[in-house]
Amino acid sequence: MRLATVGDAEAIRSIYNYEVEHTTATFDLVPRSLEEQREWLSARSGAFSAIVAEDDASGQVLGFASLSPYKERAAYRTSVEDSIYVRRDSHGRGIGTVLLNHVLDLAADSGFHAVMARIEASGTASRALHATCGFELVGIEREIGRKFNRWLDVALMQCLLHERQR
Repeated sequence: MRLATVGDAEAIRSIYNYEVEHTTATFDLVPRSLEEQREWLSARSGAFSAIVAEDDASGQVLGFASLSPYKERAAYRTSVEDSIYVRRDSHGRGIGTVLLNHVLDLAADSGFHAVMARIEASGTASRALHATCGFELVGIEREIGRKFNRWLDVALMQCLLHERQR
């Protein structure tokens, strides 16, 4: 586990764009260009840094995670939203758990109170991952997004960091 650098842009873009083009894990509809991915990484710092998980043997990026502001209004500043993406051929190896626990530690160390996750409601693996790491389902946003010509629900999950077992 390490902080992501601009040099990781292509690997992160590859992981993310697969999800854009083939799944409902993200509601983005247009794949990111390499330049857009570099800009996204360049804008990440402090508590909002991106992290990557690497294969010990090859050094290849297997997944990435980050925290983002949850909402723009000032009263929300103590809450953040997580993003976790693992390369498809690396699912089921515990990488998501390591990434999510690391960003939760980062959020707690940065003084945040709550971490929110917005997960497409049929994403049972992502919902299970978040539940394992201390998140609880707090609501369902019905038919909030549209992708692949169908309406999608979003499960809103929350982890109150002071209640989390570290």
